[in-house]
Amino acid sequence: MSTKYDVVVIGGGPAGYVCAIRAAQLGLSVACIERYRNPEGKAVLGGTCLNVGCIPSKTLLDSSQKYAEVATGLERHGIAVSGVKLDVPAMLARKDAIVKQLTGGIAALFKANGVTPLFGTGKLLAGRKVEFTDAEGAPQVLEADHVVLATGSQPIDIPVAPVDDKLIVNSTGALTIDKVPKRLGIIGAGVIGLELGSVWKRLGAEVVLLEALDVFLSIMDQQIAREARKVLVAQGLDIRMGCRVTGTTPGRSKVEVTYLESDGTERKETFDKLIVCVGRRPNTRDLLAPDSGVNLDERGLVFVDDSCATNAPGVWAVGDIVRGPMLAHKGSEEGVMVAERIAGQKTQMNYAVIPNVIYTHPEVAAVGLTEEQLKQSGESYKVGMFPFAANARALAADAGGGLVKLLVHADTDRVLGCHVIGPSAAELVQQAAIAMEFGTSAEDLGMMVFAHPTFSEALHEAALAVNGHAIHVANRRPRKK
Repeated sequence: MSTKYDVVVIGGGPAGYVCAIRAAQLGLSVACIERYRNPEGKAVLGGTCLNVGCIPSKTLLDSSQKYAEVATGLERHGIAVSGVKLDVPAMLARKDAIVKQLTGGIAALFKANGVTPLFGTGKLLAGRKVEFTDAEGAPQVLEADHVVLATGSQPIDIPVAPVDDKLIVNSTGALTIDKVPKRLGIIGAGVIGLELGSVWKRLGAEVVLLEALDVFLSIMDQQIAREARKVLVAQGLDIRMGCRVTGTTPGRSKVEVTYLESDGTERKETFDKLIVCVGRRPNTRDLLAPDSGVNLDERGLVFVDDSCATNAPGVWAVGDIVRGPMLAHKGSEEGVMVAERIAGQKTQMNYAVIPNVIYTHPEVAAVGLTEEQLKQSGESYKVGMFPFAANARALAADAGGGLVKLLVHADTDRVLGCHVIGPSAAELVQQAAIAMEFGTSAEDLGMMVFAHPTFSEALHEAALAVNGHAIHVANRRPRKK
């Protein structure tokens, strides 16, 4: 005998649990299947983001930045500190406590909203049926009017650097390193590599990042990317571009890495730990029965339309397993959209206004189009920039590096993109995202009153600079590009 729900969600990460909660708020009966178990063996919700991704990594970034400031960064403020001690296990314990608090919070929200959590694995069968197998291996079939696939992603493994969770770890294992390695190697200088590298560099490790691509942060506006690389190298990160790893040889306590530079020169480096951060792949293996009616592409992503509907009636897919950036907030909003469309609403999502953030220090953040994309499209545009070196709040906070860059349509003056490296970059870009969602122009932003002194004034001045009206920096002659 099968159990019937209005909605069955497979996956309890940010896309899945948000979808489940919103669907329940709309009066639907909902079950959410999650397979993850924490290191203590307890079944918990939250997926990669809360358990081994966004939240624990940002917690370590915050702790390591505080350590770096106390150890080396307060003299300019007239504060002398001595006898600073580092306790990595205590740092990890704080991270684990925050994860436990947040994952427990999701369980409470499920209870409050009437969502049924099911811990185990789910597989989509034909006819909107789901085979649920619990932790003991007992299967049962669930029936649903709608099924939402939200199984997330996992780190990509590469044959030349097999993860052993001792000397060679992936981004998950990197969150449990319990002492500072003297020399740390990272394969990949993307978002995850830069964030993890920053953590361990601040705590005292020598960090070398080996990136196969020749272009640093190729997805970002390249003016901002160049500034970011300059800042991170100045902080001590050894970022080597055009370096393709060809082999690894683990020893008793160290691992030797062989790689080729872009000119074909072979090099070898020895590290105490090696982190593999070369991207993520969708968790769609064993998710679909052959007759489920859902199609995958060559990368394992689920085919969906603009509303996240698959080609199988009543089956939806959201988050990391569908097209677009693998970002928790993108998946969450897709989850809301799908829940509301299941309930009969016509909700749509604006994919042109999804912020992206790198939580280094300073932060790097972006929303909308890059200057490279605008040049490629042939669209006529204008640029406004403002440096934090001219922002009073940034100077008071000893954070005067970086800039705000605003890209606007040359004819309509509407904001097309915003790119920031500097203090509170994520928050400033979110302000720009709100402006873009409502079709705001640079002139509109320039006419708004911004509190003083704030980091946000840099966005205000960048908007003014678009049309040559900036007050606190010399204006360049406005011109169309």
